[in-house]
Formats: sequence, C-alpha cells, structure tokens
Amino acid sequence: MTEHAPITRALLSVSDKTGLIDLGRALAERGVELLSTGGTAKALREAGLSVRDVADVTGFPEMMDGRVKTLHPMVHGGLLALRDNADHVAAMEAHGIGPIDLLVVNLYPFEETVARGGDYDDCVENIDIGGPAMIRAAAKNHAHVTVVVDVEDYGNVLADMDQHGGGTCPKFRRKLAQTAYARTAAYDAAVSTWLAEAIGEATPRRRAVAGTLAQTLRYGENPHQAAAFYTDGSDRPGVATARQVQGKELSYNNINDTDAAFELVSEFAPEDGAACAIIKHANPCGVARAASLVEAYRQAFDCDRTSAFGGIIALNQPLDGATAEEIAGIFTEVVIAPGADDDALGIFAKKKNLRLLLTEGLADPASAGRMIKQVAGGYLVQDKDTGRIGADDLRVVTKRAPTDREMSDMLFAWKVAKHVKSNAIVYVKDGATVGVGAGQMSRVDSCRIAARKSQDMAETLGLSSPLTQGSVVASDAFFPFADGLMTAAEAGATAVIHPGGSMRDDDVIAAADAAGLAMVLTGMRHFRH
Repeated sequence: MTEHAPITRALLSVSDKTGLIDLGRALAERGVELLSTGGTAKALREAGLSVRDVADVTGFPEMMDGRVKTLHPMVHGGLLALRDNADHVAAMEAHGIGPIDLLVVNLYPFEETVARGGDYDDCVENIDIGGPAMIRAAAKNHAHVTVVVDVEDYGNVLADMDQHGGGTCPKFRRKLAQTAYARTAAYDAAVSTWLAEAIGEATPRRRAVAGTLAQTLRYGENPHQAAAFYTDGSDRPGVATARQVQGKELSYNNINDTDAAFELVSEFAPEDGAACAIIKHANPCGVARAASLVEAYRQAFDCDRTSAFGGIIALNQPLDGATAEEIAGIFTEVVIAPGADDDALGIFAKKKNLRLLLTEGLADPASAGRMIKQVAGGYLVQDKDTGRIGADDLRVVTKRAPTDREMSDMLFAWKVAKHVKSNAIVYVKDGATVGVGAGQMSRVDSCRIAARKSQDMAETLGLSSPLTQGSVVASDAFFPFADGLMTAAEAGATAVIHPGGSMRDDDVIAAADAAGLAMVLTGMRHFRH
C-alpha cells in the first residue's frame, strides 16, 4: 500500500457544486492537475482554474446526452491500476494511461428527483451510472487512490494532504473508501426502493435499507449498549428533521420517545383544537384536546402527574408563553412543537437542560411509509399504521346508541389507543385521557391498571370518585371475554369502542347491554408491540 505518495492528478465530477471552486483552487495551489466533465469543468473554468476535459483524455466526446463520458479504460485504468505492480505500470505506459490519484464525485440527484415528485422517466434519467462505477473503482484501489463522495470531507482531504507531503495516509483512505461504498449502496437502495414502489412490488425479492449518520449517541437504551441515530432522507416533520433550539444532546431514549409523542399529537389537526400528548417510555400517560394549548396541557398532565415527571411533551400548535410557563413547573426532558413564540423561548431559555425541538409542521398520519424491525436472522417489514376511522365507519351493536359526547370521546380515545402498546386500554372523558393501561399480557389487566391509576389521580386532585366515572373506553383489539369490559364498566365507563371480531362478540355485546353501555365496533385493530 502506498503510504503518502503525493496526489498529482484529480478527477472532479460533481452534481452538487457546493465547495467545488474552493476545493479546485486549493488543489491547483498544491500542484494537482484537474480533470473534469461537463458542468463541473465549466464551473471550474469560469472560476479561472485550468481544467482538462475527460473527453480529451479518453479521445471520445461526451455522448448520448452525457450518459457516456467516463466509462472508458483511460479513466478506469487510471483509477484501478496498482502503482506498485510492474505489469499494471507497464500497461499504463503502453496505452498512455495516466494515474488518477484523487476522485471527487457526488452523484446525480436521484433521491431529490424522487422527493420532488419527478415522473418515471425523469427519475430514470437521474440514475447515475458512471459516477458509481468510478467511485467503486477508486474505493477498491484505496491502497493508492483517495476517493471523496461527501462535501464535508473536502477540508479533511486538504488537511491530510498538508500533513503528509501532498499525499494522504492509508488509514484516511480506508475510511473514505468505506464511506464511498456506503454511499453507492445507499444510492442503489434508493433506486431499488423507488422502482419497487413504481411497479407496485410490495414485497421485492431483495430489499435494501440505508441511512446517514445524524448523531453518535452516548449509549443506547442502557449504558452498556453502543448506539447511533441515522436518518433516511425523509422530509417528514418530526424528531429527525426538527431544529433543536436548546438543551442537551438527545439520547437514544429521548429520540424514541419524542418520535412516539409527535406521531401521536399529529393525529389531531390544529384547526380542530389545541392538543397535547405527554409520553413516558414510548407510551402516552396523558393526552388532551382543548380550546387553548395551556388547557390541553393541564388536562393531559392531570391524567397521570406521577408518570408525566421527566416525560416528553408534544404539541400540535406553536408553543406560547402561558403553556411554556406551565410546562416549566416540573422537570420535562423534551418538548416538541411546530413552533414557539418569543415569550415561550424566553421562559424555556431559563431551563438549560430542557430540550426544545421545533418542527415547522406536523407529521401526516395518513402518509405511507415502512416500519422495519430486526429479528434474529432477518427483518420484519410492514407498512406504517395509517388506519383511521370516522363516525360513519362505526357500527353500533348495542341497544343503546352512544350520545354525541360519547361518540366524540370514543373517536378521540381510538386515536390515542393506536399509539399505546398492546394490550391497550384508554379511558377518555371530555376530550382528555383519564386512564391508560399499556403493554400488559392480558386485556383485563390493562383495564384494571388504567382504572387504578385513575383512582390514584382522583385522590391526588382531591376528588371523591375516579376520573373514569362517566368516561368512554377504547380497546386496541377485541375483548376476548366480557371480564375486561365489565372492569371498565365498574370503573365508570359508559361507552366502549373496539374492533370486534371475537368468537364471543355476542357474549360481550350482551354484557354491554346488561350494563347499559353503548358499544361501537371499528372493524379495525391497532396492535402496537
């Protein structure tokens, strides 16, 4: 492996021209000959730099609308030749192939074309061929060639050259080669994923997944677990795209819980009222909708004040001063909202450890996407749960139909239950959760836990009856027996919403009728494991 041989010849061919002129000028000042193609060569010349066209090197003009320009032995020989192999050197001399010591390439903007809604032909035309081929060739020959695919590495290359007499060190070239192969892999993953969707292939034989490092985390769920956060290039509003205004670096658990909180609060359109979701360990401990944001927060907080301590708060409207003042009253890990006014920013500025994230929008709960979970030996891939229902989708199965208030609360509870770990039970009254039971092995236990927490909270608030008195209850899946339903009725629930579909539906409906409950079936479940 060449240790620090000076870079004498570089090929630059970039779609993203960011930093190009500064890099080209810096290389020229270090005595590096510049080769380039098309628009890159034009940009360098316009900046007053001396550039040699690749077409002059290959003896062939760019053709077929630029599809064929670098796919030539004069280019790939210069990238792939082993400088310490006598046969390779002899072949270079025999055919007049000059070495290319540095390759700087970023690819046609395929991902950006897909993101802006380009049509099929436009997307195909933006699939780069020559770029990935050159990158892979240079990366394979990293013993002798330095390959750069990211603008953020331009300065690093120059710094390494200055430290090593105009060359780069083997360790640095290996690192750049790994980055290069990851980039071409991510690019191909984007192309294959788009093509599968374009042809309607829901389960392609091979599926590739890629991401870009956003943050190296101190640790994962526990201190002995290494972790990092990668983004997938999506522009979906949320924790990955939010601007962090203040506070410490987000942890693994912060990111996981904040995502859960924001996805939940995004279920509630701002025009339908202010909404607040408080999350602990990826489960909601309080959710409410009200006329004002501060009132929504207070009602969400009053569902379970104990669990809310150290929690994550998500809002569906820009944070205002009054709400910020209330939130600042207890320890909170993260607040995420579409925006914040000056009063709110000033109040939170005094809470240095409080992380504030602003998203400039809500996530679309109906937008498609995939969820990927690793299991031993493979991955489980499924569509995101975008299922939603309205009043017209419900089937009343009891003798008593729900009142308008009960119907409104049941639809609210159903949206919340979608974001609670199974088995999920959610009690709601007047647009606010009053009891949440999550992640239990039996549904009846979730009913009991939610009811018990409601009683505890009522005592904290100085009330004589549990918060669940006069509430409605949502279950993410059917009641397999009537016992869970009866537990909810004993807690004070007057109406219930659940999917139905059990062999014992008739028994559960009969029990509801006997208890005077109203019951509606959704025909849709929301398991969340």
